[in-house]
Amino acid sequence: MIYFLLLILLFIAELIYFKLANRYNIIDKPNERSSHSNVTLRGGGVIFYIGILLYFILEGFQYPWFFMGLTCITAISFADDLRPQSSKIRLSVHFAAMGLMFYQWGLYSEQWYFILIAIVICTGILNAYNFMDGINGITGVYSMVVVVAFWYINSYKVPFVDANIIYAAILALLVFNFFNLRTKAKCFAGDVGSISIAFIILFLLGLLVIKTGDFSYIILLVVYGTDSVLTIVHRLILKENIFLPHRSHLYQIMANELKIPHVVVSLFYAFVQILITIGYFVFKHNTYLYLGIIMAILSFCYLLFMKKHFYLHKI
Repeated sequence: MIYFLLLILLFIAELIYFKLANRYNIIDKPNERSSHSNVTLRGGGVIFYIGILLYFILEGFQYPWFFMGLTCITAISFADDLRPQSSKIRLSVHFAAMGLMFYQWGLYSEQWYFILIAIVICTGILNAYNFMDGINGITGVYSMVVVVAFWYINSYKVPFVDANIIYAAILALLVFNFFNLRTKAKCFAGDVGSISIAFIILFLLGLLVIKTGDFSYIILLVVYGTDSVLTIVHRLILKENIFLPHRSHLYQIMANELKIPHVVVSLFYAFVQILITIGYFVFKHNTYLYLGIIMAILSFCYLLFMKKHFYLHKI
């Protein structure tokens, strides 16, 4: 009953946001870099923050440093959705938010190079999540797969976090997917959505890795990671500015050049990640070998796809 009431509250919160977004013209207008053709409300992903906010209040203010970091990074991302912010300001807030999250993890008691590695990985995942948020449903449905995997691990493998924070994230994702995972989305996640859900997933992943000492759990993000990293490498080979917006991710070529429906592409990414995650639990005694094999297979598939279809992107 509590979760049902929380779900209703989140639906109401999202609908209130839609009213505000309409009133204050918080919209996403299509341009030459877009994968959509209709004016759509932006920032619906603020529901991820609201879900964690409700958890934070109802569960006695657990994980306060993480919540402070999430608040900071959500605020600057929402401000960026309203009006582009200075990259220096955004990066400063991102690093401050990560610093708060590291404190919640207890990372400052470790060797300094662990902190450096964490900064590089967290920065990469945050940016990858932001870059991958380009078509209807992909952020919501892919994140649902990852968060449900965390629920399974926490429930049946190794408890590493209060289960209610996972439930809050799942409920927020259900609400967002209801409005976004459709042919004509009611709203887009915006930077506030993609960055906040990435931060939440990073927090859970960090707790799990620290608890188990097993870095192979990064496989829960391997589909996103492969597309993001190889796209950057590909653009560097083409001597493109990797900091400029583009439409050359594999999923974008599927949606834009091959005209595969957005929802189909999003579900395909999620399905591939589901299969990989199931395989990870099946081959639990050779996790690093499995991770390496999966990365090699995904990379090979990426190269084959681009060799066959990338020319369409240049036409």
